[in-house]
Amino acid sequence: MIRSAGSHKPSRFDDRMQGHNLKKMSMMKWLFNGAAVLICLIPVFGCAPQSTTTPTAERPVKRYVEYSPAHENGDRFYYFLESQLQRRRGDLDKSIYFMQKAIENAPNAFFLKKELAALYLRERNPEKAVGLIEEMLAADPESVEILILFGKLKQGMKAYEDARKAYRKVLELDPDQKEIYLRLGALYLEEEDLENAYEVYKGLVDRFPDSYVGHFFLGKIHAERGELEAAEKKFRITLDLEPDLEEPQFELLSIYETQGKNQKIIQIYQDILEEEPENIRAEMGLGYFYQNIGMTQSAEKLLTRVGEQSLADEEVIRTLIQLYIDPKKYEAAVTILEGMLKGAPDSSDLHYVAGVAYDGINDEEMMLHHLKQVEPDSRFYQNAVVHIAFLYQESGQVRKAIDYLEGVIRKVPDNPDFYIYLGSFYEEIEEYAEAETTLKNGLEADPDNPRIYFRLGVVYDKWDRKADSIEIMKRVIELDPKNANALNYLGYTYADMGENLDEAEWLIQEALKYKPDDGYILDSMGWVYYQKGEYEKALAYLQKAVDLVPDDPIILEHVGDIHIKLNNPEKALEYYRRSLSHRETEEEKSHIEQKIRQLTEPGTT
Repeated sequence: MIRSAGSHKPSRFDDRMQGHNLKKMSMMKWLFNGAAVLICLIPVFGCAPQSTTTPTAERPVKRYVEYSPAHENGDRFYYFLESQLQRRRGDLDKSIYFMQKAIENAPNAFFLKKELAALYLRERNPEKAVGLIEEMLAADPESVEILILFGKLKQGMKAYEDARKAYRKVLELDPDQKEIYLRLGALYLEEEDLENAYEVYKGLVDRFPDSYVGHFFLGKIHAERGELEAAEKKFRITLDLEPDLEEPQFELLSIYETQGKNQKIIQIYQDILEEEPENIRAEMGLGYFYQNIGMTQSAEKLLTRVGEQSLADEEVIRTLIQLYIDPKKYEAAVTILEGMLKGAPDSSDLHYVAGVAYDGINDEEMMLHHLKQVEPDSRFYQNAVVHIAFLYQESGQVRKAIDYLEGVIRKVPDNPDFYIYLGSFYEEIEEYAEAETTLKNGLEADPDNPRIYFRLGVVYDKWDRKADSIEIMKRVIELDPKNANALNYLGYTYADMGENLDEAEWLIQEALKYKPDDGYILDSMGWVYYQKGEYEKALAYLQKAVDLVPDDPIILEHVGDIHIKLNNPEKALEYYRRSLSHRETEEEKSHIEQKIRQLTEPGTT
């Protein structure tokens, strides 16, 4: 079966900027992140600062070191100091060796074993660290210090259930461990387990009534449950304990907005701005609130000032994106941005963010209006250009996208990405000569750009210039030996041609080093083994590929082909039919229908 190796590349638009499309963070995820910020989780081990010396990449299997015969009989203090010295020098092997010698001379020294566990972690060997701490726990299962160490290590390894168990045991043994309440509560919040999180934070404030963090998160949990009066009470307690905290005030704002208490909302905003007159979050929030309740003059005055502020303070744009664009609050963003643009009408940054916001509410006309006002010297210029080009492309106006990008390149001839996008559009409409010319022009601007070469290799492949495609992919790998896409593309090309199969296998193995869970690369490896006649091995790779990419028609067809070779016609038919259901063109459907007929209608050729 012949198909273009291009089907094994990522979408040509994979590197399109989509930062403004980040998924909205859930309330529970915010809770967990907030907990992490507020409690300032400390490292797993409190060791001395790491050395800035980079250890060598390869280490001998056997660890050994010369040391003075004077210490032959053992001196744990000497070994400990020598271990610390070697660690500062960046030699983890020797540092571990000496720490092990120190422990041999003091087998019950908790501190030394703790330091050795830390060294194992720096060596990226958490299993040994866990094993060491488990030995310590076996000897002293109710040691609070060891349990805390174990919990932190498991938390760092993302073995959260083990961490929770350890932390619960700590609090049973020593309920005064304030930090452990915070760690355990944060872990429950990450699992969106409100009930257990509530019990942990309640235990914290019962034990430590002045824990403002405990009261704050109890308030957050009450708010999530819809218990607004209880939430308000907890946030008020938090502010009584720490009057300068900002987050509880914004939580109260959310409660009062739900309850429609406008005067209380205005008062809180004014209190925040009295304390911090240039609080960007409060200025934007109050401006938007004024606009919503019809106080348009107050809104305009406030948001105009924020717009002026954005010209000198980049934090304004970052805050706007974080609070309104990332969580997709596009309606609010539009209102705020239109006010800010009155204070900074020529701001490319504001025009770009406004374009994104209007895109979010599906107002194409206003989106283009703002994006086209982003100037070439703006940090957002490339984003704006790509956004406009793909808007045209997605609406079926590829020629308009091409004309637009050609105009951009005339103004900004040294940006290689613009040539890649333009070449891709020519490729899409099968004007391969124009695509070739465009990409070669891009290479004049950036002669060693592997992404331009890769795109050119794809064009040659689609243009039936297979030899040229192969040479170009070799050039990509020469420039970027870890380029998994090029390694896979060249390997699959050889496999599809039935040539250089050993080299194809090596190329795809290299690609899998960098993308081990890529279904398309796994399919390529399966196809190599198919061509080699190693059908069982081929099926193993292809089944993994189907698990990862269950709806790709080519991969499904490959699995069917393998089952034919393995004399499993019923299985082959199953996969061919699945492949057919995902075919788009009549030519593609006809090809797979012929294979189905050969199985269902004996004698069909």
